Amino acid sequence: MIRVMLPAHLRTVACVGDEVNIDVDGAVTQNSVLDALEEAYPMLRGTVRDHATNARRPFIRFFACGEDVSHELPDSPLPDAVANGQEPFMIIGAIAGGAQAQPGFFRADLRAIGD
Repeated sequence: MIRVMLPAHLRTVACVGDEVNIDVDGAVTQNSVLDALEEAYPMLRGTVRDHATNARRPFIRFFACGEDVSHELPDSPLPDAVANGQEPFMIIGAIAGGAQAQPGFFRADLRAIGD
């Protein structure tokens, strides 16, 4: 069983919680996990990967064991901790854009979070 964590917008589309469990036949790779995810949740087809090429969509990132594996070969094996369900395979919606931050803006926000 593979644990997959989805970003909020995909959880809404699939009507699921933070994490879903899927079964993968054979080697546990990005492609095999995404194939199984799309099989179990057909409404997610085309949201993470392009329909025609199966390439990762822009602004979507994959993490395994705290490491960004987005640029790894999609058929490379994922870490054993993901394959045996100890760690989740995380699909993250990247954040981009926004207004120019004011000097010190982020520092003040981080201090507030730490309180």
